[in-house]
Amino acid sequence: MSNPFADALARFLNCFERALADCSSLTGTGPLKKIEAIIKPFKLDEVKDALHEVGVSGITVTEAKGFGRQKGHTELYRGAEYVVDFLPKVKLEIVVPDTLAEATVEAIAASAQTGRIGDGKIFVSDIQTAIRIRTGEQDDAAL
Repeated sequence: MSNPFADALARFLNCFERALADCSSLTGTGPLKKIEAIIKPFKLDEVKDALHEVGVSGITVTEAKGFGRQKGHTELYRGAEYVVDFLPKVKLEIVVPDTLAEATVEAIAASAQTGRIGDGKIFVSDIQTAIRIRTGEQDDAAL
């Protein structure tokens, strides 16, 4: 006599395996890098154009405030002097295939540089996986 639960489980697993096989085209192929850059706000358009030229297709931009070695500055407003501790910055987040990471970093560095204190920083880290929510595509296919 067969067990109805075991039969249902076997049917489910069979369907699941077929679904996974059908999704094989949704997975990407290579490792990914996340590049985060903190830059001066007025350099954003220049950086965006440089990224487009090297083939970056997506970018997330966030307004940020912060300071590094420059530690802010003082300003005069209506005769009163006050300290600006946090300076306006723009944070860029970009996920690219590993093969495009070096060109992306070089494009950001070259286009964001003014040669003055406060030009910003670039951070590069590994991404384990990326998933496009709408389609289920993964890794570089999701970019």
